[in-house]
Amino acid sequence: MSLPSNFEDLITEATSLDLYNKLIIQLNKDLLYANVDVEFDEETLPTSLKYVLNETVFKLIQNKFSEYLNLLYIVDVSEPKIKQLDGSDTLKLSEDVTFLILQREWQKVWYKAKYS
Repeated sequence: MSLPSNFEDLITEATSLDLYNKLIIQLNKDLLYANVDVEFDEETLPTSLKYVLNETVFKLIQNKFSEYLNLLYIVDVSEPKIKQLDGSDTLKLSEDVTFLILQREWQKVWYKAKYS
């Protein structure tokens, strides 16, 4: 499996394989486990998903850093990938982390669909 390199590719692939709803379900499940008070409707548009998740990640980084780290742990985002990001600009960091979260959730959904 090659991971999508940007948000648009990820959404295109998820939609073409009819797995976008499962991506939202997986994301909601992990957000609930991480005790993050955000839930997406299965009909959420991709642009809204990206915007709200990015805003949530930004607020967690700014105000609830331990909850942010817990979310990364629950989603199982690669620590080396996080360490490669530039943390000097919190807004850019939150955008990059949002994509890594969606990328990891997509990986989970794709593997479940392919091998179960």
